[in-house]
Amino acid sequence: MTSTRDIIKKYEKKIESELKNKKQSYSREYSQFKQEMLPEMTRYKRWTEALGNIVKINLAEKDRTKTQGYLNTAHIDVTPEQALTLSIVSLILSFFGVVSIILGWFFVTGEFQVLLLFLGLIASLFVFYYTYTMPKRLANSWRMKASSQMVPAILYVVVYMKHTSNLERAIEFASQHLEIPLALDFRKIIYDVEIGKYSTIKQSLDTYLENWEEYAPEFVEAFHLIESSLFEPSETRRVQILEKALQVILDGVYEKMLKYTREIRSPLTNIYMLGIILPTLGLALLPLASALLQGLVQWQHIFVIFNIIVPFFVFYMTSEILFKRPGGHGESSVLELNPDYPKYASKKPWITAFIIALPLLLLGMLPFIFQVSFITSSLGLQSDYTFQELGIPFFEQELLFDFKDTGLGRKVGPFGLPAVLLSMFIPLSIALFFALTYRKKTKEMIKARDSTKSLEKEFTNSLFQLGNRIGDGTPAELVFGKVAQSTQGQKTQKFFLLVDQNIKQAGMSIEKAIFDKKRGAIIYFPSALISTSMKILIESVKKGLQVAARSLMSISEYVKNINRITERLRDLLAEIVSDMKSNMTFLAPLLAGIVVGLSSMIALILNRLTLLSNLVGDTSSVGQGFAFASITELFDITSVIPPYYMQLAIGIYIVEIIFILTTALVTVDSGKDPLKTKYDLSKNLLRGTALYLIASIVTTITLSVLAIVALGGLI
Repeated sequence: MTSTRDIIKKYEKKIESELKNKKQSYSREYSQFKQEMLPEMTRYKRWTEALGNIVKINLAEKDRTKTQGYLNTAHIDVTPEQALTLSIVSLILSFFGVVSIILGWFFVTGEFQVLLLFLGLIASLFVFYYTYTMPKRLANSWRMKASSQMVPAILYVVVYMKHTSNLERAIEFASQHLEIPLALDFRKIIYDVEIGKYSTIKQSLDTYLENWEEYAPEFVEAFHLIESSLFEPSETRRVQILEKALQVILDGVYEKMLKYTREIRSPLTNIYMLGIILPTLGLALLPLASALLQGLVQWQHIFVIFNIIVPFFVFYMTSEILFKRPGGHGESSVLELNPDYPKYASKKPWITAFIIALPLLLLGMLPFIFQVSFITSSLGLQSDYTFQELGIPFFEQELLFDFKDTGLGRKVGPFGLPAVLLSMFIPLSIALFFALTYRKKTKEMIKARDSTKSLEKEFTNSLFQLGNRIGDGTPAELVFGKVAQSTQGQKTQKFFLLVDQNIKQAGMSIEKAIFDKKRGAIIYFPSALISTSMKILIESVKKGLQVAARSLMSISEYVKNINRITERLRDLLAEIVSDMKSNMTFLAPLLAGIVVGLSSMIALILNRLTLLSNLVGDTSSVGQGFAFASITELFDITSVIPPYYMQLAIGIYIVEIIFILTTALVTVDSGKDPLKTKYDLSKNLLRGTALYLIASIVTTITLSVLAIVALGGLI
């Protein structure tokens, strides 16, 4: 028979193993709340949990602690070992993909691409870096989102504690009126006290504030002042300390952003020079370089360098700048709370944009479609045409696509001028696809946000009047009608009139008149500031009219101070923002367009020299024929990178640069703001791509015609 001791040992081992394998868990409601509010985090978590358990990798304690800190900040429930495993698996898979492509190329063409293998290894290392630093970027993204709500958080806590000196209720009040993600942090502070992890709200708050000591010390200092007000016996002194707390965070944010604007000027200049100017100028030399190197540098190498490696390099430099951005300033609205969010989340704009972009993409691939014998023979078409066959009365012998036979059973090209012009439809289709999609998604939401900001600007002044009237002794039920009379012609007048009508005609209480789900005035004014101000009014009026008046007037004054500091910061950033925008949408596309024209002209001249060499060899002296033959052997046209691919690489590169720099620009100016990022992308893609295509078409046609005329005279 089994003894009692054996049974106890058996279940002791079972319990110990369960405790070791058990992760930190929260209540079902809290976990569901995180899952609903943080969908962008779950994607990384799913990949990490799927691929991060393939092998077991141990980290050094220092690296493990650092990575765990990033994961905790980003609220991602995975282990540092899983995150590192994901990075290594991504490196292996990406390099395996590169090797597979090279082997496939070798079996088809018989060429083993050593340079492409080296470039693929570099690209795979960039993939490793991207996935390895993902926890840091997610933590930084969380910090920027949360820090943009720090000033409102201190404001709500201060306003509440002015009339009720209770820290726990003040934090709960702030968590109800803040937006994600700081609202989640505040609820977690209360949650830790409720489950007994900490005995007091002060302990839980102090532990949470340790995460912000390095990143936002002014936020920590403001909360410590708020905590000290709890022990102040004098009411006047207590209110002064609370007001000082808000002033501390406002001054701290302003000083940090002032320092940041000075520090990022030089890095942004480096990004423009190293990430845009030098690569674009280097592209201008590639046609000649590829000819001199006898085909060592090919079009696929250009794509890997300028469409993968260089954009990753620019992305790395911009990431380093964004990591240093201080918190406390930026857009804090959550997209999911916008009434037009279903349009933003809809998949229909993607489908519509794809239908529009697909014909342009096919038009850009027309030179290769004509090389498919099945298609051309079934339609009764040739694989290529001369200008004369198409009825064009000039440059009759110019080919439309101009593919060259290498003599090894392969064709290279296209080298024709019309083919280069057709290739411009491919970057146009890519830019239009994203621009149309983002414009359709964000157009209405941006209008709603701008309208709300305009409304809130007016409401700040109206709020002061509301507090002033209540302070004069006017009952809260009557004050809305009086303020409506004094706000004639303003947007906020309708709000006060609706509240007054609901109170007088429908017999509603103030709370129902404002927040009733069917008739409440807030339905027609979806503003966080208006909603929060009215909730503070309802809460504070229970303490007396004078308390309510002070609360409303304090909110009005503080919001004015916040807006004033925001405008100062925008003035400081204006020069940097303007420089980045002009570089991204004007200088870079213009320079890239000129480079496309130059590369087309160089390829055309080499093509003409080959023809001229053949003619001279047939009709002229041996000396002249030998001279031209030497030139064409040195610059073999079949080893030159076709201008079709050059334009394609440059066009896609411009689109990638616009994506990277627009995201950086919005983050520097407004913090983490997906709505503004996509809206600005829709505008910048259209402007930058349009200028690039215009410059490319003009320079390509002009320089090519000049080259044809000049060399045609020699022929």
